[in-house]
Amino acid sequence: MSATGMIGESRVHDPVTIVIFGASGDLTHRKLIPALYMAYAQELLPENFTIVGLARRDYDNEVFRTMLADSIAAFSRVPPDDETVARFVAHIRYHQGDISTPEVYAGLKEKFQDVETYPENRLYYLSIIPSLFETAVRSLKESGMVAQPGGAPWTRVVIEKPFGKDLASAKALNAQLLRHLDESQIYRIDHYLGKETVQNILSFRFANAIFEPVFNRSYVDHIQITASETVGMEKGRGGYYDEYGAIRDMITNHLLQLLCFVAMEPPGDLSADAIRNEKVKVLNAAKLDVRKDISDAVCRGQYAAGMEEDGQPIKGYLEEERIDPASTTETFAALRLIIDNWRWAGVPILLRTGKRMAKKTTEVAVQFKVPPLQLFQQIECEGDVCDIARIKPNTLIFQIQPNEGIFLKVGTKRPGMRFVVEDVKMDFSYSGTWNKSLPEAYERLLLDTLHGDSTLFTRSDEVEAEWRVVQPIFDQIDQLKPFAYPPAAWGVPEADWLFHGMEGAWRNK
Repeated sequence: MSATGMIGESRVHDPVTIVIFGASGDLTHRKLIPALYMAYAQELLPENFTIVGLARRDYDNEVFRTMLADSIAAFSRVPPDDETVARFVAHIRYHQGDISTPEVYAGLKEKFQDVETYPENRLYYLSIIPSLFETAVRSLKESGMVAQPGGAPWTRVVIEKPFGKDLASAKALNAQLLRHLDESQIYRIDHYLGKETVQNILSFRFANAIFEPVFNRSYVDHIQITASETVGMEKGRGGYYDEYGAIRDMITNHLLQLLCFVAMEPPGDLSADAIRNEKVKVLNAAKLDVRKDISDAVCRGQYAAGMEEDGQPIKGYLEEERIDPASTTETFAALRLIIDNWRWAGVPILLRTGKRMAKKTTEVAVQFKVPPLQLFQQIECEGDVCDIARIKPNTLIFQIQPNEGIFLKVGTKRPGMRFVVEDVKMDFSYSGTWNKSLPEAYERLLLDTLHGDSTLFTRSDEVEAEWRVVQPIFDQIDQLKPFAYPPAAWGVPEADWLFHGMEGAWRNK
């Protein structure tokens, strides 16, 4: 067992040089370096590795190492050990330069001549704006710093979302990347897929014989997937967000990926391609549930001004910094989908995400159908006060964050002389079962890239299939003006219309 208490992880043995493009950015300091430190502290990194931070700012090695040591102290999920931090940052180098110029690649190539310090296996992490992805991979390839696929030494390139802005741009980006890299060398990272509860959806479904038989149209009434945030446009994020909005930022990747795990068929094995093949099948079968027009299936919102509980004002979206005062970008979006296949035909899929909402939560809720013969009366109680209510369906909830776990709501007889049913919750929570902190998503995903395991990364056809689902929204965006909603609400009431023709409502809990 390592000092941090994690067991059962496999160590990376290949010597490697990890190059972080955009190393002065927030992602490097808050996520990447703390994640790599945690892997090092658990003895999961190889003995011979070097991390190269590449950015335009004028740092030297010692200044950069000191900054990253401070980031580890601030953002590591467990209190770091000073001696371990010192040993870790000794593996870090800084390389200054502008990634849009050929000089920076010539300088890197010269450094890499020292193969003892810079192992020939290389992981390039592109924490940069998408418009520079093609420049970076083309320049690396032309400089001879990309190995041939399928052999040794190896080259892997990690890119952060957004993977395009619509279907056409996603196809163009894939074409650009694949001109210089093989698909096996590209790791499109979605940090949601590194979360423990997301991965647990697969094991829960396919490792338990009592649940998988009821994951279909015969038993499931509908599925809700919610990712809500209480924050707005803090930390200067408005410039990025106003260009993309809630649908592009959250639904086209995170929420559709959650849907894939819930709805996919059992893979033939746990190989990366077997799992990703099944996910692509779900996406190819998914479409907006449009009956007459696009508003049947899509609702957009934008948060307005309001007040904090302590009386402090909250800016509306149009008042935020770096936001166009005439912007129609959505900060809330709700979609109704259907999946046209044998398993899920006719089952509504409700997706919802937004900023400045009532609660920070991400969950997948599978609501089952009510029994065909309602033999019992259902009651709802607050303390000792109870009222007769409509029979409640069973609901299976995968809580992704913040209280990670899996919960099942079922009806049981309430103690007493009357034969009435009350809802209770059977729960499994990580915090209540294991007395240790969960690995951060980037810890898992970075180790996967070093192992060459692409299971939790999106493939090019998967990315295009995601965009294909939502592209009709952008084609008809003029018909979907955003409604206003106050801060700390659950979005806009107009989103309730997406439940038309069915029993149910949003889980505002």
